[in-house]
Amino acid sequence: MSAREGIAAGMDREAREPTILQFVPFSSAVDAGFWHHFTQLKLDVLQLSEQAVPVVGSYTNTDAPGLPPRLHVEYDALERRKAASRWSCHATGTLINTNTIEEFRNRNKQDLLKACATTLWEAITSGQALQDPSLLASFLMFTFADLKKYHFYYWFAFPAFTYPKAVYKKPPQSFTDDLTQKEIASLLASYTDQEADFDQGFFCVTKSGEEFTIHPLRNYPNLRAAADTQSNQEVYLGISDPSTLLSNPGWTLRNLLTLAAVSWSKQWQSYKVLCLRVRTRNGVQDASHSLMVEVDLGEEPMPLSPSEMPLCLGWEKNERGKMGPRMVNLSANMDPTKLAESAVDLNLKLMRWRVAPQLNLGVVQQTRCLLLGAGTLGCAVARCLMGWGVRHITLVDSAKVSYSNPVRQNLFTFGDCQSGGRHKAVAAAEALLQIFPKMNSKGVVLSIPMPGHTVGESLLNQVKEDVSTLEHLIDEHDAIFLLMDSRESRWLPTVIGAAKQKLVLTAALGFDSFLVMRHGIREVGTEASLPSTTAIPRNSIPGKMLGCYFCNDVVAPGNVSSTHDRTLDQQCTVTRPGVSYLAAGHVTELLAAILQHPDRGLAEASVKEQGNVKEGVLGPVPHSLRGFLGRHQLLTPASTAFDQCSGCCREVLKAYMEEGFEFLLKVFNSTAYLEEVSGLSRLHHCVDDSQVWELSDEEDME
Repeated sequence: MSAREGIAAGMDREAREPTILQFVPFSSAVDAGFWHHFTQLKLDVLQLSEQAVPVVGSYTNTDAPGLPPRLHVEYDALERRKAASRWSCHATGTLINTNTIEEFRNRNKQDLLKACATTLWEAITSGQALQDPSLLASFLMFTFADLKKYHFYYWFAFPAFTYPKAVYKKPPQSFTDDLTQKEIASLLASYTDQEADFDQGFFCVTKSGEEFTIHPLRNYPNLRAAADTQSNQEVYLGISDPSTLLSNPGWTLRNLLTLAAVSWSKQWQSYKVLCLRVRTRNGVQDASHSLMVEVDLGEEPMPLSPSEMPLCLGWEKNERGKMGPRMVNLSANMDPTKLAESAVDLNLKLMRWRVAPQLNLGVVQQTRCLLLGAGTLGCAVARCLMGWGVRHITLVDSAKVSYSNPVRQNLFTFGDCQSGGRHKAVAAAEALLQIFPKMNSKGVVLSIPMPGHTVGESLLNQVKEDVSTLEHLIDEHDAIFLLMDSRESRWLPTVIGAAKQKLVLTAALGFDSFLVMRHGIREVGTEASLPSTTAIPRNSIPGKMLGCYFCNDVVAPGNVSSTHDRTLDQQCTVTRPGVSYLAAGHVTELLAAILQHPDRGLAEASVKEQGNVKEGVLGPVPHSLRGFLGRHQLLTPASTAFDQCSGCCREVLKAYMEEGFEFLLKVFNSTAYLEEVSGLSRLHHCVDDSQVWELSDEEDME
């Protein structure tokens, strides 16, 4: 046989053999805004759940030539339940998100597709798809979101069945080959005049003479049965065709033909389909490029039970044309500050998702913290508070950064020491912003007036202003941290904090020991503010009856107690480097435990090591923690408020609240006055002097 004869024979065979109908698959198009909405859904709702989430997609039949059929997932696809507008077609989707990239890679993709196809098959066989044809455009969105890097991995599946094997009864033709312009105009007019809730994706069409009318898909069998008895009427299946190719309809026709084979195979095997495509040219809508397809589904009976579901396919190829997922990196397009905030929130929410579902992160984030002292303890506590999500931190200190500070005080650098040194409070607050720009951090340069430190006439106005500033700062904040390195500097904020019923926490360091404690919250203004010790339960102490930092002292803090005539090394904190981090970590965790307890600062403290007390989400809340690094020991003693305490007893608080600065000025100029008001002087007269001694900062750790 010659070459020419071979070609002729091949063409003749091709003309005689039916051509299987081929469909153009969807290509996914996800709006960047969708991933922002999905991030919030993941953080606030899904958390670690991998449950399926409904998502809405849409597609159109208005694309220009050359564009692939695109299924759009818009920014609000997780919120709405219908297509974005009446001119777009609704697609019903399901989103399944994994928690790890390994799970995303290893999940059996065929099982995922089969599960999605099973839902579609049930909708087809039950008739549900006739009532809601958008189910025929179902899709699956399989994802993994790396919310620390803003990398989103996703893989779409558009499930479709390989049965029936639809063949051309008549090759696809343009509308212009079969219809007049008047008929095309009539079809287009009927299509555009439909109600807003009409499903634009799937429908049926009747033709009577030159007039076309669009009907809901569920009306097809009745309309076709009626048309079979009338010679002047034809009935078509119709789709809004997302394909732009000249001879191939879009993917959605696959499932429509499956529906026809399942529902009407006993009545009809051949179908005429209008693949409607609409473009606007010079402001005028045109449908002449649409396709008319006549197909034969064969006489083989369709299975109806779920166990007989036909084979399905539908995983999308990636941008390289391979079977695999796609990835979008939005980190470059995101505000870095927002990225940091999202990542920080995710770290905290992982604790709630995986370990403590009842954790209230909002109450921690909203707590306004005042750190009195921006040195070794202040820097470390600030960093720990940031780790817990605290956004509002104010640091108070009067010192400047010296060359010895940066190695232990982790918010300072060598540059902060130069030219005389920057103020610690200001430098530390700016460092917090460098670490996390969403912080509300402020540094206040302030010297805290102390008992026994005489105030002369020249300093009177400045001291009065400093006291007023400190009172205002304590008013503005919820948690007050006493992180100074001398006993007397803690006295004034202890008094103000108790009078204003604030949550006050103290951290103090020894060479290889530390003390962390919370102060009891006083019920000021009542005679019963400090109940008698005989009313204290044996196993626990209520929060309002717990002692403050000064309750274990039998002398008033004064200039001679910790700073007078000290050498340079005694005035600075002399401690093993790791001790400050231990104390900072414990005092921050103590605050977190208090905030997660139902009674907050009034939480009772156990007197015994294994006391039976009410616990919060993070367990019981101790009164104090005393750590000894040399012995690697941690104790949790609890003590009641001292009736003659120089910092929180009823008489001291009453004098402060009634006399204000005048009372404080007397204390600054003479600690004997403080001992008189608190009752310590009377206590001294009642006991032998040999039984009273003064503790140093280092000694009270032992």
